Amino acid sequence: MSSGHEVWYEAPAWEERYAGDGPIFSGRVNPQLVQEVSDLPPGSALDAGCGEGADVFWLAGRGWRVTGADFSAVVLRQNAARAAALGDDIATRTEWVHADLRSWDPPRGQYDLVTSHFVHQPGEAGRAFFRRLASAVAPGGQLLVVLHSPLDLATTMGRPDLPEGFWTAGQIAASLDLAGWEVITSDARPRPALDPGGREITIHDTVFRARRG
Repeated sequence: MSSGHEVWYEAPAWEERYAGDGPIFSGRVNPQLVQEVSDLPPGSALDAGCGEGADVFWLAGRGWRVTGADFSAVVLRQNAARAAALGDDIATRTEWVHADLRSWDPPRGQYDLVTSHFVHQPGEAGRAFFRRLASAVAPGGQLLVVLHSPLDLATTMGRPDLPEGFWTAGQIAASLDLAGWEVITSDARPRPALDPGGREITIHDTVFRARRG
């Protein structure tokens, strides 16, 4: 894993990370998902870039039928094993799809919620990714995209020096044809964090949420 580009955009580096001993993330649901969708009635959901599955398991525990998609076969096997260990109630509401989100077309108009957290793709690849996510939202459904904000590049958080991979909510909106959509959230939302040196700082999450008519 010699570069930030490899870590953020290439599957082999993530396969290596997930194959290590123990989880690499906290196991906690992403806070912006909780804030944005807690009041929604459960239905069908897609988590694009599900990683270790914390968001999938949180949604499934609230009654959603959830597809978790990721380009790491290692982490998907781990997630499926965890789902089975949690019992039929969770296992029957979750499925895992091996997909490279840089090119994968999810089923169109199928999901009541399409959510993606911290899947950073640069330039036209990013715009095309947002459009593919939007196309998967069913009529009346919602799209939620959460990213590290470009504001974080000016902090000590240690984000990769790849500004083209960071997006504002306005830039996400501009990449989509929003005719017939209602934008619900368009924000750079602050939250406290510890940087790699253990210092308390404020970082920002780009949060874009819209409802399809």
